[in-house]
Amino acid sequence: MRTLNDYFLQCQIDDVSTASTVRVPVPDGGRVIKISSVLGGTIATADAVCTAKVGTTNMTNGAITITQSGSAAGDIDTCEPTAANNVNEGDFIAIATNGASTNTHSVHFTIVIRR
Repeated sequence: MRTLNDYFLQCQIDDVSTASTVRVPVPDGGRVIKISSVLGGTIATADAVCTAKVGTTNMTNGAITITQSGSAAGDIDTCEPTAANNVNEGDFIAIATNGASTNTHSVHFTIVIRR
């Protein structure tokens, strides 16, 4: 259940199968309570692991594993960070993919922050 104290940030990695990072500026302080991803198409060879950070510090339990077996457009995966997930106005959140999978498809993220 969402409260009026939650706000959402969205970002995208154009190719989940190429190691890369997307960074999103944080407009207001709070705590990251959930990150969801939606896959743009089928990946193969290996799972794609996307890791969230506040600045350069990994969030505890802040990794999403997108399983290649049975993957398809629209697959949704989530994580719920439990520590190192506090953000301040002016920080940035980074999400990096390890690039281990194959096939060029986007992955979109929604980051839920509770004030």
